[in-house]
Parts: sequence; structure tokens; C-alpha cells
Amino acid sequence: MRIFITGASGYVGGVVTEHLVRAGHEVVALARSDRASERVEALGAKAMPGGLQDLDVLRAGAAGADAVVHTAVDYFNAGMGDIERDALRWMLDGLNEGAAFLYTSTGLVYPDTQGATVDEEHPVDPQSPQPFKILGERQVLDTGHVAGTVIRAGLVYGRAGSGLLQAMLASARQQGTVAYIGEGTNEWSSVHVDDLAALYAAVLARRSPGTVVNAAGAERTPMRRIVEAVAATAGAHAVSLTPEQAAEIMGPVAAILTHSSPLNSAKARRLFGWNPTSPNLLDELTSGSYVQASA
Repeated sequence: MRIFITGASGYVGGVVTEHLVRAGHEVVALARSDRASERVEALGAKAMPGGLQDLDVLRAGAAGADAVVHTAVDYFNAGMGDIERDALRWMLDGLNEGAAFLYTSTGLVYPDTQGATVDEEHPVDPQSPQPFKILGERQVLDTGHVAGTVIRAGLVYGRAGSGLLQAMLASARQQGTVAYIGEGTNEWSSVHVDDLAALYAAVLARRSPGTVVNAAGAERTPMRRIVEAVAATAGAHAVSLTPEQAAEIMGPVAAILTHSSPLNSAKARRLFGWNPTSPNLLDELTSGSYVQASA
């Protein structure tokens, strides 16, 4: 299968590209710089120069593919919603009838259920901290001629990556402390990046058009334990902040860090035979890739 992928030079997209190449697919990767081109070619993909705002490039990449995998995102770009809306429109328009489109979303589209597990039938939260992901999901699923699938991932970890975990580790090393909020009992779902990539490959092998699936391992990890593991790896101390202190210091991130909507991923297992087998989050933090990267 010929696959066009965005974000292949990044964390999740790079590992997905590895898995797709290993599965025998011909992978063409959007690459916005020479460095990105070198990165994706080292993974076994063919680089297509361009970025998410190069709409003609996106259309051409999609038109030449049997499937598009969209993993590119920049959560720090205030204009990301508009950028992604246009990028999706051009890629979806470029795809031929019946082609597949895999859209990367997040468990943060669900409201804070205070620890109650959510499956894919649970309503999303219009006030989500990442509202453009909800709009992107709808854009993909509402495109009639495309076999669209949405993957809502938990906290992605492994291979010493993850924006949140890397930020926590960097802060812990610089400040000597890393914080959780209140008692830190709010539980998060997580998924190893290799397990997540395996799900993308499984979706392409067993298409199920119009499907939304959660992607997370079975563990539910309290934020306090995550922070304590980060602190141990960084040689720092875990400390508690009151909600008021956290809001003042962290801004909107504080609300995300107290969020708790653990994901039920039974649907991904049932439809696609998905079976996460990688080490869990705490093991990775305390004795796996994050420790090795710090050595």
C-alpha cells in the first residue's frame, strides 16, 4: 500500500513510519526541512518537501496514496486550528474514492469524568483544551468518499519521548522539583508509542470506515505517581501545589494536569486485534528508556 504521512519527522509519526515501512508499505512523508527529509529517509520513507500550509503539496501527496496518516500537530501554535482545517480539507479532497484516512486525536477531547472510564460513545467536551481536534475528527468522519478512522490516544510515552514527560523531566532537572496538584490522585491512561504505532498498522490492514477508537493500555496511573517517577529519574523532589498555586504558575496547563478520564480501549482490541505489549509508563520512566536517555 502507498501511504502518505504527515509528522513523520516527529515523535509519534516517526515511530508510525517505522512500523509501516516494516510492514512492507511504501511510505511518502511530508518533510518541511532538509533535516526532516534526512530523518524520514533514514526511517525508510520517501520525503516529499513541504509543510502543513503547502496545500498543493498536501493534495498531491494524498492523490498519489491509498491512505493518508495524519500525525503532524503543533499544540503551541495558536493558529493550529486554522492550519489543520485547511490541511485536512486539501488532503481529503485529494484522496480517491474509498481511500483511507487515519486521524490522530487525543483522549483530552473527553470531558473530565473525575476517574470514570470513557468509551467512544461518551460525548466529547466542546470546552476541550484542544477543541480543534474535535473539529478535525468531524471533518474526517464526515467526508463521504473516504474511509476515515479516528484514533484517540492517551498519554503517549516510550523511547524517551512525549512532550509532557520531556517538559516535566527538563523542569525537574532545572528546578530540582516537579509538581503534582492537590493529592495528585487523578488517574491517566497512557499508551506506549510502539503499541500506538502498531494500532495504526492494524487499522490499515483491517479497515473499518467511520470508526473512532480509543488507544490506551490497561493501566490507570495517578498523576502523583507519574510525577514521583519523573522526580526519581531526574534526581529531583516531587511536590504538591494547591489548585490556586498551580493555576498561577502553570496557567491553562494546570486544568489539563488535574483531568481524569481513563480510556476504555476494548473497541480497538475487538475490531483490530490490537494487543499492547510494551512496558508500562512507570516502568519506562523508572527503569526504561527515560533512564537510559539520562545516563
